[in-house]
Amino acid sequence: MGTFKLPDLGEGLAEAEILEWHVKPGDLVTVDQPMVSVETAKAVVEVPVPINGTVVALHGDVGDIIATGAPLIDFDSGTVVGSMPIGGEEAFVEPVARDRPPQDDARRRALPVARALARHLQLDLRTIEGSHPSAVIGLDDVLAHATIGPRRARGNVPTDPLRGARRAMAHSMSLSRDEVAGSTVFDDADIHDWRQSGDYMVRLIRALTHACAAEPALNAWYEAATTSRILKTQVDLAVAVDTPGGLIVPVLRDVRSKTPAELRAAIAALKAAAHERTTMPADLRDFTLMLSNFGTVAGRYGIPLVVPPAVAILGAGRVRHDAVVVDGAVVGHRRIPLSLSFDHRCVTGGEACRFLAAVMQDLEKPD
Repeated sequence: MGTFKLPDLGEGLAEAEILEWHVKPGDLVTVDQPMVSVETAKAVVEVPVPINGTVVALHGDVGDIIATGAPLIDFDSGTVVGSMPIGGEEAFVEPVARDRPPQDDARRRALPVARALARHLQLDLRTIEGSHPSAVIGLDDVLAHATIGPRRARGNVPTDPLRGARRAMAHSMSLSRDEVAGSTVFDDADIHDWRQSGDYMVRLIRALTHACAAEPALNAWYEAATTSRILKTQVDLAVAVDTPGGLIVPVLRDVRSKTPAELRAAIAALKAAAHERTTMPADLRDFTLMLSNFGTVAGRYGIPLVVPPAVAILGAGRVRHDAVVVDGAVVGHRRIPLSLSFDHRCVTGGEACRFLAAVMQDLEKPD
């Protein structure tokens, strides 16, 4: 018998949620036929069958969270026909005995984030039971085991475990909180002279590319392990999309090279994919800069959070008429509030302010 383990799906996350099994125990299967659909890092990925053989057992039900590297499915009498490259790694089938004892190495059966929290709380992983498939210890297991201040009985209050996009957002925001030295500057761009109203996203993207040329320090990655900054020449912009299932942040590639019409089409396609949950894993990673146009809903200013390794994110608030003084007279002008957050570990306040000034300069052009 062979056990196929959940491969690294190229997201850098440690787990995936089972959405749908396409096979069941007893099925005769062949290489590359659909096996299981999983969701990880906001994307739905279909994992194909890796070998020819018979399905013996499934390690997890729909809705279960499976750790990367944990057993996913057992096959019998299968022949490995090839490898399944995903995210630069090869999926693997490991021969196992049916009566193999459970793994007793707590370090290898705990998710990295759970292991880090246990170390911070000075908890012994060997004393914690894993509730995930194959007894893998997750973050919730460590939190349940920890005693942090007085606990109150919750009675019959229902819980709503985070899944899919919301779970991925929790991971990203925790990473931002723990790794980024965040700072934010605010200002308003006067767009009263625009010859065409609307089309805010295209104008914001154009302004960001203009700012990257004026102050390249914010289109970059920061590597904490080596205390290094990597300046990027291509602007790959992550755009926040609000969906009923949670926040999706797909990436617009090389926005500097696109015409306004191409940008509109690309934005529409990414938004449609996010709402239909068809965003591909490759469209969610390797961004160099971030944009949140939250003003389409509500809000004037905010403190957007930078997700490493990127070092900056621009938030655009709701456009409104403000009272401004022009030639000694108070008049009403349309202005767009801007909030620029940056990682102060590698971006100076001067660099951030010059970048924001360049954004404003471009936005205030008539067209």
